[in-house]
Amino acid sequence: MTSYYGVPQGASNQYPEPPSLTAQAIRLGHIVAVHHILPAISSTIQQCRAILRGHWSPRSFLTLGNILTALWFLLLYWGERSIFRGSVDSCEWSNWENWSPDASPHRLIFIADPQLVDPHTYPGRPWPLSTLTVRHTDIYLRRSYSRIQKVLYPDTIFFLGDLFDGGREWSTRSTMSPEAQWRKYGDIFWLKEYDRFGRIFFDHWGDGGTTPRPSQPGRKIISSLPGNHDLGFGAGIQASVRKRFNAYFGDGSRIDIVGNHTFVSVDTVSLSALGQPQSVEEIWRPTMEFLDKAQAQKKRAVMRELRIQQGLTPNLPFKHALIDTEDLAKAELPHYEGADAEFPTILLTHVPLYRSEGTPCGPLREHWPPSTPPKGQTEPVDPDERNAIAVRGGYQYQNVLTKEISKDITEKIGNIEYAFSGDDHDYCEVVHRGYPSAGAGIREITVKSISWAMGVRKPGIVMLSLWNPVDSHGNQIPTKEGTRFPTIQKHLCLLPDQLSVFIRYALLFVLTITLLTTRAALVAFGRLKSSLTEADSPVLPVSEHASSAETEKAELYSRHPSSPDDVSSKSSASSDRGKLAIRNSNARTRSVSPSGGYGLPVTQSKYNYPLIQHAGYFPPAKGAREVQQWDTVNTSSKKKPKKLKGCGLFFAELRRSVIQVASVVFVWYFWLTWNG
Repeated sequence: MTSYYGVPQGASNQYPEPPSLTAQAIRLGHIVAVHHILPAISSTIQQCRAILRGHWSPRSFLTLGNILTALWFLLLYWGERSIFRGSVDSCEWSNWENWSPDASPHRLIFIADPQLVDPHTYPGRPWPLSTLTVRHTDIYLRRSYSRIQKVLYPDTIFFLGDLFDGGREWSTRSTMSPEAQWRKYGDIFWLKEYDRFGRIFFDHWGDGGTTPRPSQPGRKIISSLPGNHDLGFGAGIQASVRKRFNAYFGDGSRIDIVGNHTFVSVDTVSLSALGQPQSVEEIWRPTMEFLDKAQAQKKRAVMRELRIQQGLTPNLPFKHALIDTEDLAKAELPHYEGADAEFPTILLTHVPLYRSEGTPCGPLREHWPPSTPPKGQTEPVDPDERNAIAVRGGYQYQNVLTKEISKDITEKIGNIEYAFSGDDHDYCEVVHRGYPSAGAGIREITVKSISWAMGVRKPGIVMLSLWNPVDSHGNQIPTKEGTRFPTIQKHLCLLPDQLSVFIRYALLFVLTITLLTTRAALVAFGRLKSSLTEADSPVLPVSEHASSAETEKAELYSRHPSSPDDVSSKSSASSDRGKLAIRNSNARTRSVSPSGGYGLPVTQSKYNYPLIQHAGYFPPAKGAREVQQWDTVNTSSKKKPKKLKGCGLFFAELRRSVIQVASVVFVWYFWLTWNG
């Protein structure tokens, strides 16, 4: 006895397990692939071969399904390839740089708020929408960043914080997230996110090459500046979370000399713990100590850079002298000659500097463009609440630094010309005139997020071109006319609008379904000819007359002639009747003799068809007469398949056309996604 699933029932297997969901899904996928997808792909390949060989007609090829497939091919290539090339290629340095012909500028790019999408980003988003969001966001970041490397090939890249979205929430070995829903995510999850960040950005750093451009010392990527989504904000920062971030990315506060400019990165999210209730000195103290020594460190860094440019060792050698124990506290490092030299200073901070509420951000802000001034007024509206960064804060964030911390930073660093920040996700450009600066004020640019999932339709990066030729003392070499010139040129580079790409996909999807449904309806009403192929019709023949060869083969399988003449006579007689004789079991299970077909020698056998040897069959005795048990069956009595009409024809035509288009389109889309 067998079970429902065809498995023998025994003492040890009374209730066999039904097929698993995975097995059923695989079986269903196999059926769909074999009966629907593969035939559609095969049909498309045959059409392409016909085009290549020239055996085609425009009328046979220009079908609705082929036209829609071609439209999908073009749209998908545009949305997955061309739009990225067009956006980045339009930002070529030569399109906006304006230096003298002999200039060799250092080219730098700021990237802000990649904020890799994770469970913290959209906590209520169900599967598979959450997985698709992560996948498409990573693809967008990788494509944009790779194209930046290949086309723009920057000498230096600075990240301005918020590398992760939920990095501050993932538990460490000694601490846990303040929110219970995130406590199950720990160090292992954070390390996976770090590896994910590296696969997107670090692994593609060399897509355009690793060789430095002429007159440039090398290429550099700096990603140590933390954001509030990496560590938290102020008193909400846990010391172990910051130590974990610094261990893999480096100290958040640092000084770098790039293109004869001094870049001062300040960990302002940690510094913001100063003065907050329940703040821990361990959080803000390192950044404050860094600021206290910032001006001296700037000068030392400039002198090291000048020595390198002159071919000398970066650091001065120490004097060999004994120092008493009581004099150790007063001992100083070797003094640089001309240590007062400075390069233009640029401040880097994740959280923007303080500004009064309603300070407009300018015309390049995406969320809200500047308000239209009243008639007769040419000056921009100020204050402009819609066009400004809101001055407020909340759980683990603050849109701008406090006025006191902003003033403290600018005073201790000194002579700041530019400041670059992130956090807001949108572009904002303001000039701070209330802080100490090297000129008429500090021009601060808040850089757009590079991710399309951060609330901006058009993500972006900010490009800097730095050109500051100096002498051995760090003074700028003036032009031939004896005038000094600005050392920085900037440009906002906008990246593709991914949401508009998806909208176009959705519109074409609606158009595709509408057109295919309309066509299927016209076919069902008899207005158009059906395009159902022979694969959709029965396999058995439905005509009354079979070919002579097929009839003879069938006759030979059903009869046992005694001689070659009998073969020909009975075959012709059977063909004349148009009937196939079906013999008894002995006649239908004839074995092949060693000499040839049907007991005849090989040289005399007209047909040599091997027959199946059934178990239990015993050939008849020699000379025994076979008895016909069944009447002949007329092939013309076979019923013709029922012709599809109405709704049946409508759904069959719609199913076939949708599968034909979708199978090819999805293969093309997955290839574009997988390889780019």
